[in-house]
Amino acid sequence: MEAIAVLAGGALGGMARFWLADLLSRGRLNNFPWGILAVNASGALAAGVAAGLAAGAAGFASSLAWQLGVVGFLGSYTTVSSFSLQTLALFHDGRAGKAAANIMASLLLTLGGVGLGWALVGWAAGGPK
Repeated sequence: MEAIAVLAGGALGGMARFWLADLLSRGRLNNFPWGILAVNASGALAAGVAAGLAAGAAGFASSLAWQLGVVGFLGSYTTVSSFSLQTLALFHDGRAGKAAANIMASLLLTLGGVGLGWALVGWAAGGPK
């Protein structure tokens, strides 16, 4: 049942991401990644709401609602949801230094990874693009 919940949530999250990002990236708004920014910000907000609900409701984090909503929907809707929840947990646990390190490492590794991927594709295509 959990796998079906994740699958259904993932399908819905992927479509929601496509719809919102596309809607906000049209016309005059396309000079900044407003769509993905809105997706990531709203996903982080939703992840915080889900974490707050899980903290107040014993068993919510292991329920089908969590699998559908957080693992499936938010996992597909945005990749920042897990990062946000983990960083928030570090802050709440009194480990602000580790939370800051998580932020920096995530930014460096994800931006570095996208840069590296871009460079590899350019290299494979015959030179820098």
